[in-house]
Amino acid sequence: MDTNRGPAPRGLVTGLPDWDRCAVMGVVNVTPDSFSDGGRWFDTTAAVKRGLDLVAQGADLVDVGGESTRPGASRVDEEEELRRVVPVVRGLASEGVVVSVDTMRASVAARAVAAGATLVNDVSGGLADPGMIPAVAAAEVPFVVMHWRGFSDGMNSLAVYEDVLAEVTAELRTRIDAVVAGGIAPERLLVDPGLGFAKNAEHDLALVAHLSELRALGFPLLVAASRKRFLGRVLAGAGDASPPPARERDAATAAVSALAAAQGAWAVRVHEVRASADAVRVARAVEGALRTTRSNEEGAR
Repeated sequence: MDTNRGPAPRGLVTGLPDWDRCAVMGVVNVTPDSFSDGGRWFDTTAAVKRGLDLVAQGADLVDVGGESTRPGASRVDEEEELRRVVPVVRGLASEGVVVSVDTMRASVAARAVAAGATLVNDVSGGLADPGMIPAVAAAEVPFVVMHWRGFSDGMNSLAVYEDVLAEVTAELRTRIDAVVAGGIAPERLLVDPGLGFAKNAEHDLALVAHLSELRALGFPLLVAASRKRFLGRVLAGAGDASPPPARERDAATAAVSALAAAQGAWAVRVHEVRASADAVRVARAVEGALRTTRSNEEGAR
Protein backbone atom coordinates (compact mmCIF):
# COMPACT_ATOMS: atom_id res chain seq x y z
CA MET A 1 0.00 0.00 0.00
CA ASP A 2 1.37 3.38 -0.94
CA THR A 3 1.03 5.76 2.02
CA ASN A 4 3.58 8.32 0.85
CA ARG A 5 1.28 11.26 0.23
CA GLY A 6 3.75 14.12 0.26
CA PRO A 7 4.17 16.71 3.01
CA ALA A 8 1.07 17.03 5.22
CA PRO A 9 -0.22 20.22 6.83
CA ARG A 10 1.11 20.23 10.38
CA GLY A 11 -2.26 20.41 12.13
CA LEU A 12 -4.57 18.10 10.22
CA VAL A 13 -5.29 14.96 12.23
CA THR A 14 -8.82 13.60 12.12
CA GLY A 15 -10.20 13.45 15.64
CA LEU A 16 -8.01 16.20 17.09
CA PRO A 17 -8.26 20.01 17.13
CA ASP A 18 -6.80 21.85 14.15
CA TRP A 19 -4.13 24.09 15.66
CA ASP A 20 -2.68 26.77 13.37
CA ARG A 21 0.87 26.22 14.66
CA CYS A 22 3.02 23.49 16.13
CA ALA A 23 1.10 22.15 19.14
CA VAL A 24 2.61 21.55 22.57
CA MET A 25 2.02 18.19 24.24
CA GLY A 26 2.67 18.25 27.98
CA VAL A 27 3.88 15.09 29.72
CA VAL A 28 2.43 13.58 32.89
CA ASN A 29 4.38 10.50 33.99
CA VAL A 30 2.39 8.51 36.55
CA THR A 31 5.47 6.47 37.37
CA PRO A 32 8.04 6.10 40.16
CA ASP A 33 10.98 5.64 37.78
CA SER A 34 10.78 7.92 34.74
CA PHE A 35 14.16 9.39 33.87
CA SER A 36 13.42 13.04 34.69
CA ASP A 37 10.40 13.26 36.98
CA GLY A 38 9.69 9.77 38.28
CA GLY A 39 7.55 9.79 41.43
CA ARG A 40 6.61 13.46 41.32
CA TRP A 41 3.10 12.84 39.95
CA PHE A 42 2.58 9.23 41.07
CA ASP A 43 -0.56 10.05 43.05
CA THR A 44 -3.72 10.41 40.91
CA THR A 45 -4.71 13.75 42.43
CA ALA A 46 -1.21 15.16 41.95
CA ALA A 47 -1.07 13.85 38.38
CA VAL A 48 -4.40 15.45 37.42
CA LYS A 49 -3.32 18.73 39.00
CA ARG A 50 -0.05 18.55 37.09
CA GLY A 51 -1.90 18.05 33.81
CA LEU A 52 -4.16 21.04 34.50
CA ASP A 53 -1.11 23.14 35.42
CA LEU A 54 0.52 22.22 32.10
CA VAL A 55 -2.59 23.34 30.23
CA ALA A 56 -2.56 26.62 32.15
CA GLN A 57 1.07 27.08 31.06
CA GLY A 58 0.19 26.62 27.39
CA ALA A 59 -0.09 22.89 26.68
CA ASP A 60 -2.59 22.05 23.93
CA LEU A 61 -2.86 18.41 24.97
CA VAL A 62 -1.52 16.20 27.74
CA ASP A 63 0.16 12.80 27.34
CA VAL A 64 -0.42 10.45 30.28
CA GLY A 65 1.86 7.44 30.74
CA GLY A 66 2.12 4.78 33.43
CA GLU A 67 5.23 2.91 32.29
CA SER A 68 8.74 4.32 32.04
CA THR A 69 10.45 3.86 28.68
CA ARG A 70 13.83 5.26 29.77
CA PRO A 71 16.84 3.23 28.62
CA GLY A 72 17.17 0.11 30.74
CA ALA A 73 13.69 0.32 32.26
CA SER A 74 11.79 -2.87 33.06
CA ARG A 75 8.13 -3.24 32.19
CA VAL A 76 5.30 -2.93 34.73
CA ASP A 77 2.45 -5.40 34.74
CA GLU A 78 -0.83 -4.66 33.00
CA GLU A 79 -2.98 -4.18 36.11
CA GLU A 80 -0.51 -1.73 37.62
CA GLU A 81 -0.36 0.30 34.43
CA LEU A 82 -4.15 0.42 34.28
CA ARG A 83 -4.32 1.49 37.92
CA ARG A 84 -1.91 4.33 37.28
CA VAL A 85 -3.25 5.64 34.00
CA VAL A 86 -7.02 5.32 33.73
CA PRO A 87 -8.04 7.52 36.70
CA VAL A 88 -5.70 10.30 35.54
CA VAL A 89 -7.03 10.17 31.98
CA ARG A 90 -10.60 10.26 33.31
CA GLY A 91 -9.86 13.16 35.63
CA LEU A 92 -8.22 15.29 32.94
CA ALA A 93 -10.80 14.48 30.26
CA SER A 94 -13.59 15.45 32.67
CA GLU A 95 -11.97 18.91 32.85
CA GLY A 96 -12.05 19.26 29.06
CA VAL A 97 -8.36 18.51 28.48
CA VAL A 98 -7.34 16.88 25.19
CA VAL A 99 -5.69 13.70 26.49
CA SER A 100 -3.24 11.31 24.88
CA VAL A 101 -2.36 7.97 26.45
CA ASP A 102 1.26 6.79 26.28
CA THR A 103 1.11 2.99 26.32
CA MET A 104 2.31 -0.11 24.48
CA ARG A 105 -0.64 -2.24 25.65
CA ALA A 106 -3.91 -2.60 23.73
CA SER A 107 -5.89 -3.10 26.93
CA VAL A 108 -4.58 0.13 28.46
CA ALA A 109 -5.23 2.02 25.24
CA ALA A 110 -8.81 0.75 25.06
CA ARG A 111 -9.57 1.54 28.70
CA ALA A 112 -7.96 4.97 28.41
CA VAL A 113 -10.00 5.81 25.30
CA ALA A 114 -13.15 4.71 27.14
CA ALA A 115 -12.11 7.07 29.96
CA GLY A 116 -11.74 10.00 27.55
CA ALA A 117 -8.36 9.81 25.80
CA THR A 118 -8.50 10.96 22.18
CA LEU A 119 -5.03 9.89 21.01
CA VAL A 120 -2.95 6.72 21.50
CA ASN A 121 0.79 7.34 21.66
CA ASP A 122 2.48 3.92 21.39
CA VAL A 123 6.28 4.19 21.42
CA SER A 124 6.47 0.79 19.73
CA GLY A 125 4.20 1.82 16.87
CA GLY A 126 2.03 -1.23 17.56
CA LEU A 127 4.90 -3.74 17.57
CA ALA A 128 4.90 -4.54 21.30
CA ASP A 129 1.30 -5.80 21.43
CA PRO A 130 -0.32 -7.44 18.38
CA GLY A 131 -3.70 -6.37 19.73
CA MET A 132 -2.86 -2.66 19.61
CA ILE A 133 -3.62 -1.93 15.95
CA PRO A 134 -7.02 -3.71 15.93
CA ALA A 135 -7.95 -1.97 19.19
CA VAL A 136 -7.08 1.50 17.90
CA ALA A 137 -8.76 0.82 14.56
CA ALA A 138 -11.94 -0.20 16.38
CA ALA A 139 -11.79 2.87 18.62
CA GLU A 140 -11.32 5.17 15.59
CA VAL A 141 -8.88 7.47 17.39
CA PRO A 142 -5.58 8.94 16.15
CA PHE A 143 -2.41 6.88 16.60
CA VAL A 144 1.28 7.77 16.83
CA VAL A 145 3.65 5.52 14.88
CA MET A 146 7.06 5.91 16.50
CA HIS A 147 10.33 4.52 15.20
CA TRP A 148 11.17 1.63 17.54
CA ARG A 149 13.57 -1.29 17.42
CA GLY A 150 13.04 -2.95 20.79
CA PHE A 151 12.16 -2.64 24.46
CA SER A 152 13.98 -0.26 26.78
CA ASP A 153 16.04 -2.89 28.53
CA GLY A 154 17.94 -3.71 25.33
CA MET A 155 17.47 -0.80 22.95
CA ASN A 156 20.93 0.74 23.40
CA SER A 157 22.50 -2.25 21.65
CA LEU A 158 20.24 -1.61 18.65
CA ALA A 159 21.59 1.89 17.96
CA VAL A 160 23.51 0.83 14.85
CA TYR A 161 23.00 2.70 11.57
CA GLU A 162 24.91 3.39 8.38
CA ASP A 163 22.55 6.22 7.42
CA VAL A 164 20.23 7.04 10.30
CA LEU A 165 17.89 9.31 8.33
CA ALA A 166 17.43 6.86 5.47
CA GLU A 167 17.01 3.87 7.77
CA VAL A 168 14.58 5.55 10.18
CA THR A 169 12.55 6.83 7.22
CA ALA A 170 12.42 3.40 5.60
CA GLU A 171 11.51 1.62 8.84
CA LEU A 172 8.81 4.17 9.60
CA ARG A 173 7.38 3.78 6.10
CA THR A 174 7.23 0.00 6.52
CA ARG A 175 5.49 0.37 9.86
CA ILE A 176 3.02 2.95 8.53
CA ASP A 177 2.04 0.59 5.74
CA ALA A 178 1.42 -2.20 8.26
CA VAL A 179 -0.65 0.04 10.52
CA VAL A 180 -2.82 1.25 7.65
CA ALA A 181 -3.22 -2.33 6.40
CA GLY A 182 -4.35 -3.17 9.93
CA GLY A 183 -7.28 -0.81 9.69
CA ILE A 184 -6.20 2.56 11.08
CA ALA A 185 -7.18 5.35 8.70
CA PRO A 186 -4.22 7.29 7.24
CA GLU A 187 -5.83 10.58 8.23
CA ARG A 188 -5.59 9.50 11.88
CA LEU A 189 -1.85 8.78 11.82
CA LEU A 190 1.10 10.73 13.17
CA VAL A 191 4.77 9.76 13.02
CA ASP A 192 7.53 10.19 15.59
CA PRO A 193 11.23 9.62 14.76
CA GLY A 194 11.81 8.14 18.22
CA LEU A 195 14.60 10.37 19.49
CA GLY A 196 16.60 8.50 22.13
CA PHE A 197 15.09 5.12 21.31
CA ALA A 198 17.83 2.85 19.92
CA LYS A 199 19.78 5.99 18.99
CA ASN A 200 22.84 7.76 20.31
CA ALA A 201 23.39 11.52 20.47
CA GLU A 202 24.84 11.70 16.96
CA HIS A 203 21.79 9.90 15.55
CA ASP A 204 19.36 12.14 17.42
CA LEU A 205 21.04 15.33 16.26
CA ALA A 206 21.03 14.13 12.65
CA LEU A 207 17.30 13.46 12.84
CA VAL A 208 16.57 16.86 14.40
CA ALA A 209 18.56 18.46 11.58
CA HIS A 210 16.39 16.71 8.99
CA LEU A 211 12.89 16.78 10.45
CA SER A 212 11.56 18.51 7.34
CA GLU A 213 12.69 15.50 5.30
CA LEU A 214 10.85 13.12 7.62
CA ARG A 215 7.69 15.07 6.85
CA ALA A 216 8.02 13.74 3.31
CA LEU A 217 6.52 10.54 4.70
CA GLY A 218 3.27 12.45 4.33
CA PHE A 219 2.06 12.47 7.92
CA PRO A 220 2.05 15.03 10.75
CA LEU A 221 5.19 14.79 12.85
CA LEU A 222 5.47 14.52 16.63
CA VAL A 223 8.90 15.39 18.07
CA ALA A 224 9.76 14.22 21.59
CA ALA A 225 13.19 15.58 22.51
CA SER A 226 12.41 16.78 26.02
CA ARG A 227 15.29 16.43 28.48
CA LYS A 228 16.77 13.49 26.58
CA ARG A 229 20.34 12.21 26.75
CA PHE A 230 21.49 13.82 23.52
CA LEU A 231 20.71 17.27 24.94
CA GLY A 232 22.74 16.40 28.01
CA ARG A 233 25.65 15.42 25.78
CA VAL A 234 25.41 18.71 23.86
CA LEU A 235 25.29 20.79 27.04
CA ALA A 236 28.23 18.92 28.56
CA GLY A 237 30.38 19.98 25.63
CA ALA A 238 33.70 18.38 24.78
CA GLY A 239 35.90 16.53 27.20
CA ASP A 240 34.92 14.67 30.33
CA ALA A 241 32.32 17.09 31.69
CA SER A 242 29.22 15.44 33.09
CA PRO A 243 25.87 16.12 31.39
CA PRO A 244 23.55 18.32 33.46
CA PRO A 245 20.65 16.55 35.21
CA ALA A 246 17.52 16.00 33.15
CA ARG A 247 15.61 18.83 34.84
CA GLU A 248 18.32 21.30 33.78
CA ARG A 249 17.77 20.63 30.08
CA ASP A 250 14.52 22.56 29.60
CA ALA A 251 16.10 25.54 27.82
CA ALA A 252 17.78 23.13 25.41
CA THR A 253 14.43 21.39 24.97
CA ALA A 254 12.81 24.70 24.04
CA ALA A 255 15.53 25.26 21.44
CA VAL A 256 14.62 21.96 19.80
CA SER A 257 10.93 22.91 20.02
CA ALA A 258 11.65 26.06 18.01
CA LEU A 259 13.69 24.10 15.46
CA ALA A 260 10.97 21.46 15.15
CA ALA A 261 8.25 24.05 14.71
CA ALA A 262 10.28 25.82 12.03
CA GLN A 263 10.58 22.51 10.16
CA GLY A 264 6.83 21.92 10.20
CA ALA A 265 6.35 19.58 13.14
CA TRP A 266 2.75 18.96 14.19
CA ALA A 267 3.63 18.92 17.89
CA VAL A 268 6.46 18.79 20.40
CA ARG A 269 6.22 16.63 23.52
CA VAL A 270 7.75 18.31 26.59
CA HIS A 271 7.93 17.98 30.37
CA GLU A 272 7.96 21.72 31.07
CA VAL A 273 5.59 23.62 28.84
CA ARG A 274 5.98 27.36 29.15
CA ALA A 275 9.29 27.88 27.33
CA SER A 276 8.34 25.52 24.49
CA ALA A 277 4.90 27.14 24.19
CA ASP A 278 6.66 30.47 23.73
CA ALA A 279 9.15 28.94 21.30
CA VAL A 280 6.54 27.50 18.95
CA ARG A 281 4.61 30.75 18.93
CA VAL A 282 7.73 32.71 17.99
CA ALA A 283 8.44 30.16 15.24
CA ARG A 284 4.87 30.64 13.97
CA ALA A 285 5.27 34.44 13.95
CA VAL A 286 8.55 34.20 12.03
CA GLU A 287 6.92 31.81 9.56
CA GLY A 288 4.12 34.34 9.04
CA ALA A 289 6.59 37.18 8.51
CA LEU A 290 8.47 35.09 5.97
CA ARG A 291 5.27 34.38 4.04
CA THR A 292 4.40 38.08 4.05
CA THR A 293 7.84 39.00 2.74
CA ARG A 294 7.62 36.44 -0.04
CA SER A 295 4.12 37.59 -0.96
CA ASN A 296 5.25 41.21 -1.13
CA GLU A 297 8.25 40.26 -3.29
CA GLU A 298 6.03 38.34 -5.70
CA GLY A 299 3.60 41.25 -5.84
CA ALA A 300 6.40 43.65 -6.73
CA ARG A 301 7.51 41.60 -9.73
